[in-house]
Amino acid sequence: MKHTGADKNLVKTPGMAVDIAGVRFKNPVLTASGTFGYGLEFANFMDLNSIGGIVVKGLSMIPIKGNPPPRVYETASGMLNAIGWQNIGAAEFVARKLPGLRNYDTNVIVNIVGFELNDYLEVTRFLNDCPGIKALELNISCPNVKKGGFHYNKNPRDTYAITSETKKASRHLPLWVKLSPNVTDIREFARACEDAGADALSVVNTFVGMAIDVEKRRPRLRFLTGGLSGPAIKPVALRMVWEACQTVKIPVIGIGGIAGTEDALEFLIAGARAVQVGTANFYQPDASQRIALGLQEYCRSHYIEDIHEIIGSLRAYE
Repeated sequence: MKHTGADKNLVKTPGMAVDIAGVRFKNPVLTASGTFGYGLEFANFMDLNSIGGIVVKGLSMIPIKGNPPPRVYETASGMLNAIGWQNIGAAEFVARKLPGLRNYDTNVIVNIVGFELNDYLEVTRFLNDCPGIKALELNISCPNVKKGGFHYNKNPRDTYAITSETKKASRHLPLWVKLSPNVTDIREFARACEDAGADALSVVNTFVGMAIDVEKRRPRLRFLTGGLSGPAIKPVALRMVWEACQTVKIPVIGIGGIAGTEDALEFLIAGARAVQVGTANFYQPDASQRIALGLQEYCRSHYIEDIHEIIGSLRAYE
């Protein structure tokens, strides 16, 4: 339908809600785990009600101190981090953080971490009985720990096994799986997760990178390597999201270098049902709110009545 200047206000309030594994999100903008704390820390910088969801910092059953510093380093168009799963523990989160988050009309997703399979199962069972959590995100893709994490995302068989067992333990909550980009073919791992019963995929986590101080001749990070995130990884992350969307039928949440509305649109057009904003939170704390408003304005200005008209709308050259 062709529109003229006279009907430019035709789409006053575009439909922005999306469904991910049976959970309704008011809009497709979420924050990425590890970049937004436990959510409440950002309440003075933005309206937490303005976004679809908050994926909180990775939680283990027992608190983890994380890696010793230095563990963050800014790179060209990106950031290296080797935090190492520092967190307060699931019980402390539920007692001190979750009640505050429940005061907001924003879905809470908990990223779960572990060094062994039983670690994942224990925290999954505990969180399943906690009101106020909408989904769990299985983190098997962090490159900054010596055990667990990425080690379950090196072989599709291992990915299938841990996803299957964790899904069985997640009796009440949908299970998303966060995949690593540090693989030969993301499609094999996406398929393994779907076959194992995953309800959605988060694609992708950080790329393994390294930086060296040439004067001291030492690595910039004490852990030696770290996870690279930020605008520098967006083209590769976008390609992997598109591949995953072409491979599986379950929802895919796009992650990787999303800092503005146009970035988010690229991932949605490639097929992502939603996006997560990560590194941008460090230098623009209200980035996710700006992107949510930007998506709404894009739909309005392009006479798009519902965000679903954008999702998966990539056009091939004839």
